[in-house]
Amino acid sequence: MTFAPDITEQLARARADLRMGVPVVLAGATQSVVMAAETLTAQRLADLLALGGQPVLAITARRAETLKARVYDGDLARIILPADATPAWVQSIANPADDLRAPMKGPFSCARGGTAEVHRAALQLAKSARLLPAVLVLDLGGRRDFAAQHGLTSIDLAAAAPALAQRSPLHPVVNARLPMEVSEAGRLHIFRPEDGGEEHYAIEIGTPDRSKPVLARLHSACFTGDLMGSLKCDCGPQLRAALAQMGEEGHGVLLYLNQEGRGIGLANKMRAYSLQDQGFDTVEANHRLGFEDDERDFRLGADILKSMGFAAVRLLTNNPRKVEMMKASGVDVTERVPLRVGENRHNAAYLATKAAKSGHLL
Repeated sequence: MTFAPDITEQLARARADLRMGVPVVLAGATQSVVMAAETLTAQRLADLLALGGQPVLAITARRAETLKARVYDGDLARIILPADATPAWVQSIANPADDLRAPMKGPFSCARGGTAEVHRAALQLAKSARLLPAVLVLDLGGRRDFAAQHGLTSIDLAAAAPALAQRSPLHPVVNARLPMEVSEAGRLHIFRPEDGGEEHYAIEIGTPDRSKPVLARLHSACFTGDLMGSLKCDCGPQLRAALAQMGEEGHGVLLYLNQEGRGIGLANKMRAYSLQDQGFDTVEANHRLGFEDDERDFRLGADILKSMGFAAVRLLTNNPRKVEMMKASGVDVTERVPLRVGENRHNAAYLATKAAKSGHLL
């Protein structure tokens, strides 16, 4: 009998801790204490510096490119923390909000040599917690009792690395009838991931024949567009048009995936919007924040479709990447159905960027 959390449950704890500004410990060849830059406080930084050693601020290569910091580890940079570093300084490295006002943040001294395994896992953990991808890391050496002494969550690095790299299995929770404007024959299915992350939804219209390709849409959650009617994107019109087409045909499945802001979360999406107001396009804004062009995982949609008994789809999308990922995940795409709606003067540049840099067929 054991009541101890497994690695998936421990990582869920660690995400919650980082979001609240609580350090976590990653245990590999040595022990390392990790803090999220976004939630760092003056007291916690002072406590970290009092431990001695050489803390580093790990940032992604995307953010390092903006800051002109040396990337010795391929996908990340380890900036050696100055002795007089403050939380404001740390957060100015993590957050590009004031980059144009104060562009010269360096020069930086960056660590090279040794392993960056802990830093890589810490950045993945911060991303999965929907925080800015910037983390303070201090090697504690052989102090293996540090986590227990301070009541901190301790994560075994060897177990965490594969768990962070793979997507969490999804399980159906419940489904119920949901009459809607587009069709009274609607049904909402809820799917919950094992890792404690956001739930995802499937809206089924009618009773689609599982032996035939179903009209389907992978729709990423967009609070601003879907609920608030934002004119900065085409998400709301696409959502409504897809449901309307399914209603007209009498059947279909819309997967509503909680991957807001291309998978970076609503807070970071609003940071990207702020950068767009400064003149950067969608992709440039994501890169300045330290993220890739698109952090979403559309394989989640394939997992849901297969669990519902669908093997083939007619996919409502302008994004070839969704088609490729569906096929690679074992769901046959027999037809790509264009969904060209929602263009206006506020989002024309956004749509042009989607076409030019993300390959959308508009």
